[in-house]
Amino acid sequence: MRLLLDTHLLLWWLGWPERVPMAARQAVAAAEHVHVSHASLWEMAIKRSLGKLAVDLPALHRQVEADSFQWLPISAGHLLAVAELPQHEDHRDPFDRLLVAQALTEPLLLLSADSKLARYGAMVRLV
Repeated sequence: MRLLLDTHLLLWWLGWPERVPMAARQAVAAAEHVHVSHASLWEMAIKRSLGKLAVDLPALHRQVEADSFQWLPISAGHLLAVAELPQHEDHRDPFDRLLVAQALTEPLLLLSADSKLARYGAMVRLV
């Protein structure tokens, strides 16, 4: 199984492990590969610059690699796949949509605690 962590799970994993649901811990432990998207790093950088998130990004970047997670770059194919995703009026988050597109394209199983992502299909696993 190849996983992609959503941004919230990544933040919890690295900073607040007690918040990580047991199902997510089990999935990560059983995974062949765990990926973290550059989209998540981009999202956190934007939120940090706006004062909405206090995180040491260089330390986070190092910790992702120390935990043996693999960075997933953003490709043109990922961006093109975003345009093909269905629109949902109550969920337009561009970073979440990019994570979904990456999961579809690679393919990967996207782990998320966001129930709104479940409607994108079987490649999203709610934890």
